[in-house]
Amino acid sequence: MHTHSTPPDVEALIRDLPKVELHVHLEGSMPADTLFDLARRHGVTDVPDTPEALRDWYVFTDFPHFVEVYLASVATLREEQDFALLASAVAERLAAQNVRYAEMHVSLYTHLMRGVPARVVFDGIEEARRAAESRHGIQLRWIPDFPADFGLESAEATVEAVLRDAPPSVVGFGVGGVETPLEQYAGVFGRARAAGLASLPHAGEHGGPERVREALDALGAERIGHGIDSMRDEALVGRLAEGRIPVDVSPTSNVCTRAVAELGDHPLPRMLEAGLLVTLNTDDPTMFGTDLNGEYRAAHTLGLDAADLVGLAANGVHASYLGAARRHALLAEIGEVAARHGVDPVRVAALR
Repeated sequence: MHTHSTPPDVEALIRDLPKVELHVHLEGSMPADTLFDLARRHGVTDVPDTPEALRDWYVFTDFPHFVEVYLASVATLREEQDFALLASAVAERLAAQNVRYAEMHVSLYTHLMRGVPARVVFDGIEEARRAAESRHGIQLRWIPDFPADFGLESAEATVEAVLRDAPPSVVGFGVGGVETPLEQYAGVFGRARAAGLASLPHAGEHGGPERVREALDALGAERIGHGIDSMRDEALVGRLAEGRIPVDVSPTSNVCTRAVAELGDHPLPRMLEAGLLVTLNTDDPTMFGTDLNGEYRAAHTLGLDAADLVGLAANGVHASYLGAARRHALLAEIGEVAARHGVDPVRVAALR
């Protein structure tokens, strides 16, 4: 796991802050011990056969290795109880970091293409969602998605499954994978939006600012996943800032996938200075050796002070699909924690 040195007072603030996470993949959050249990359950032989070797295998080396581990993880998810086990393990880890609410991407088409019905996926994760809220007080919501590079057929199959089988806890519809032109998916996203789902695509991690423009213009994006390439287009930055369109940023992930060369090159501070509504996220935490507390440490390493970190926590609440009452209560709690840690009260008051 990536670690960043933080002063004790900042470390305590990070620990105590109530947090939300808006860009995290369920499958990319699978703990190594969960993968080991699922592989044994289903007799999967193309993963290491001891917990120790599996943990070593999980250490990210390059992007092809990430794809190998990701696909192996997905292949172990076959039955309703598998999805329940995964979502329960992920929820427990999030709750341990004081995450109160998360909107999780679910790679639905990756399961559909293996012959796993959408109802099996949704029933499993819903069982875990209800249990997690009861046991840990964390709320989970879902964003089914498909890979952009798989073409229109995959998109149509995914939206059909969502419109037919999705529970009310599905709040949005997304597209990820290798960035390709997005105009072809305008009709698919139009159907999802007409059904009341938010448009929450990945765009502008590797594909340039033009992918972000397409997400806005063709897909009606309400929030941008990654979006760091927006900083290469001054007019686009102005549009995002003026429209208060949230951008979900994942610094460690961007380093691991070589979207940025090293953490010190990450545009997060410049994005905040430009007035963008930035949220902080993990993307695929176990694959990239991080967690949400670690991303706050990374942000501090980039020069963000305590008030900035509090601001990022508040941004996540503002950008979420929490109801108004829950949003107000969580913002108030963030303010109370900030005050207890001596964060500038004038700057904290401005966050509400």
